Amino acid sequence: MSQASRTASLSRTTSETDISVELNLDGTGVYRISTGIGFLDHMLEQLSRHSLIDITLAAKGDLHIDQHHTTEDSAIALGEAFARALGDRRGIARFGHAYAPMDETLTRAAIDISGRPYSVWRVQFTQSKLGDFDTELFEHWFHSFAQGAGITLHVENLYGRNNHHIVESSFKAVARALRAAIELDPRKGDAIPSTKGTLGGHG
Repeated sequence: MSQASRTASLSRTTSETDISVELNLDGTGVYRISTGIGFLDHMLEQLSRHSLIDITLAAKGDLHIDQHHTTEDSAIALGEAFARALGDRRGIARFGHAYAPMDETLTRAAIDISGRPYSVWRVQFTQSKLGDFDTELFEHWFHSFAQGAGITLHVENLYGRNNHHIVESSFKAVARALRAAIELDPRKGDAIPSTKGTLGGHG
């Protein structure tokens, strides 16, 4: 993986899911998403469009059981591809944050591409499903993505009433925070943004 290209592709196959991912961190927000879960597809499209990361993701999972495995494994695979595309993280801004308003809703996200996976989720829903998607799985998606990507991720919904707006503003805030964090800072050159000289995580 060359730092110049900042692209990655991978396949992840288990007894529960079969997932392939391609992404380009320096894209224009072009996406092709197919997980078999309509609402999750819609949110991942938002993630791509507003981060300007090109994402192709195809997932086949055991949806006859439930949506848990497909949701979790798509996040892990996307996170691992993200970490692989970043390489050793030379020259990146590293930190990013964003506020995303959507009508009556406001959500903020903060990211540190730290090599230390951790997530904080302060988002609550007033209904258990959006369409046929379990709202509790959104927290699990972000947690699994942070683990796969090796990032510290904080998401907090400041206020809002509409559950669709709350989750969509969460994905948009994370997308914009990712866009800021992966930007190459010309003042840093090829320096790794850490006093330790490494950000760990995936090579």
